[in-house]
Amino acid sequence: MSEHVLVFGNGYDMPGRIRARGTDRGLAFTTSVLCRPDHLAKLEEADGHARIVAVRADAPVEEWIALARAIHAAQPVTRIGTFGDQCQDTAAEVGKALGVPTHDPETVRLVFDKFAMRGRLAEAGVESTPAAEVADPAALCAFAAAHGYPVVVKPRRGTASTGVSVVRADDEAQAAFDRARGTEAAAEVVAEVFLTGEQYSVEVFSEDGAHVVVAITRKYSDPVSLVELGHVMPAPLDAVRETEIRTYVTSALDALGVRFGPTHTEVVLTPDGPRIIETHLRVGGDEIWNLVTDATGVDLVEYQLRQCVGERVLDDVRAVLADPGRTRRAEAIWFAAAPATGELVEITGARGPHPDGVTVDVLARPGAALSGLHSSDSRPAQARAHADTPEKALTLAREAIGSLSFLTRVTAEPGELL
Repeated sequence: MSEHVLVFGNGYDMPGRIRARGTDRGLAFTTSVLCRPDHLAKLEEADGHARIVAVRADAPVEEWIALARAIHAAQPVTRIGTFGDQCQDTAAEVGKALGVPTHDPETVRLVFDKFAMRGRLAEAGVESTPAAEVADPAALCAFAAAHGYPVVVKPRRGTASTGVSVVRADDEAQAAFDRARGTEAAAEVVAEVFLTGEQYSVEVFSEDGAHVVVAITRKYSDPVSLVELGHVMPAPLDAVRETEIRTYVTSALDALGVRFGPTHTEVVLTPDGPRIIETHLRVGGDEIWNLVTDATGVDLVEYQLRQCVGERVLDDVRAVLADPGRTRRAEAIWFAAAPATGELVEITGARGPHPDGVTVDVLARPGAALSGLHSSDSRPAQARAHADTPEKALTLAREAIGSLSFLTRVTAEPGELL
């Protein structure tokens, strides 16, 4: 048996792992890449691909399909691989055109389009969270007048908490609208009621429309920017609340048409029950995929790889979770927020000493411009910790971040002449 996997985006290290799995099984696994030009520099083991085709970012989907057909003519594509948010919408359209199974284009559209997602969940009876597309700050204020403050303002499509704000008064509307729109004058902006309650993310693996909840993570976010500051798993939940979240998320995935692969769904546990923030057709970021492996023994990335080349894996996932001999432990990660604006000179304290089970990584390099907590990419350091309870793991990670010191350089203003 041979497989030819057409990978969209840079694919991270997955294409090399796919080829290696074929070699380990005595099979011929080939990979080709279809990506945007900005992905080329991030390709790993580029010489291992049979072919690499870059398409300009603004190319119409018909051009992507035409180039995929050319690749398919040279070597029939048997599988499609998407291992992040990159190009998932295009990959779905290509899969449909080639007759190669992948996510349905409508599912991808609903996952990417936060306003459309709300509409589908309401139609399916899963939930009904008030939301509206707002064309200008006045429309944002009108939405708030109808539903009350605070209001969450976000790009209709986006990731990593970029452009998200919480608005608490009319005089904050303009800044929040501009932040959500960013640099694209035609970008669409959505307003939603602010969901009050504790935040969680749910890591699920699916196969043929069946879903297994692998882990539930307690999440902590900055109250102003909503950028995530930390995660701990397993989430400290009683059995009733845990069942409520599990049932809600699997119902949401059914409503959105998710059939296979890993998903990362973020929810708020409101007084009226769980309500979705967003979901993704991939493993969770912020190293959540590693936390899941260490806490549960389920390597979501490995199972995604195996499923991508046609293996059935959901029974294996269930078996790992049910294994009575599995070592259970709690995992946590905490991020530093930029302490000041200016140029980063140095972060000290990362090397410790730290307690056993704690590691600290500096994410920002000297010379980086610090400008506050505006997205996940603006967090300059992280600490991971494991322990026998979620509370202890979280405390260890937070204490490690608290031990860091930041040296920054701020340019003095010359002032005015009198």
